[in-house]
Amino acid sequence: MSVVLPAAPPPPAKTHGFWRRSMRHPSFVIGLVLSALMVATALLSLLWTPYNPYDVDMSLRLLPPSGAHWLGTDPYGRDVASLLLVGARASIVVGVVAVSIGLVIGTALGLLASARRGWVEEAIMRVADFGFAFPAILSAIMLTAVFGPGMVIAIVAIGLYNIPTFARVTRASANAVWAREYVLAARACGKGAWRITIEHVLPNVASVLIVQATIRFALAILAEAALSYLGLGTQPPQPSWGRMLSEAQSMLFQAPLLGVFPGVAIVLAVLGLNLLGDGLRDLFDPRLARRR
Repeated sequence: MSVVLPAAPPPPAKTHGFWRRSMRHPSFVIGLVLSALMVATALLSLLWTPYNPYDVDMSLRLLPPSGAHWLGTDPYGRDVASLLLVGARASIVVGVVAVSIGLVIGTALGLLASARRGWVEEAIMRVADFGFAFPAILSAIMLTAVFGPGMVIAIVAIGLYNIPTFARVTRASANAVWAREYVLAARACGKGAWRITIEHVLPNVASVLIVQATIRFALAILAEAALSYLGLGTQPPQPSWGRMLSEAQSMLFQAPLLGVFPGVAIVLAVLGLNLLGDGLRDLFDPRLARRR
């Protein structure tokens, strides 16, 4: 006697339907525009910058904004606009790689905990709790003491801090999927835990992970800026928004705009990603939008 599986959850809305709804969501649209501008800025810096951001010319130091230097120059005579363009690359690289580390490892651990349960789940969650005791900055300080400062150290520190977050989010979402009727029916038909995880659980938690990754990307940019500000992240001569803020600190009274431009860049990048994540959360779960 064959067993008839209950219908799986309805497939996601068609692509054109999703975009039609998303274009009516203010948070999503604003976040998408700001995030696209950040990515476009980084891509543009690969092809063109007003000046070479690595050229030092002390005769041009602390020039105000003008037609020649749109945002002025820094204490070393470097063009601020060029530094901002190239600095966007560092923020995106650190954010993408660090979030990818947390997403891949954390998702795998969360799916493992949800599929195996028992002592495996308990062990993974306790290790995740222990990981929360070491924020990115503290991890970077410890790693710097051993290996020295640098972009790679910042990526590793932020990535390690992201793993417990993704593990907990994945495990909570996966546990809810494991209780669904179609998963119970799949188990009754003899499907193994890993096959169910790949075919049923992972596709149904993907939307939650996408939203979480977007939000963690914004936090990774903030963490990279903070580490660079403290001298633990991106090192000279590679431009970085956080180090631009650090260098501008001693020039606030002579050239206050030196701190404004990188600060605004960080604010817009983080705001855009947060709004994008907020919009995606509403679009993937319309019930949240109806409650507002």
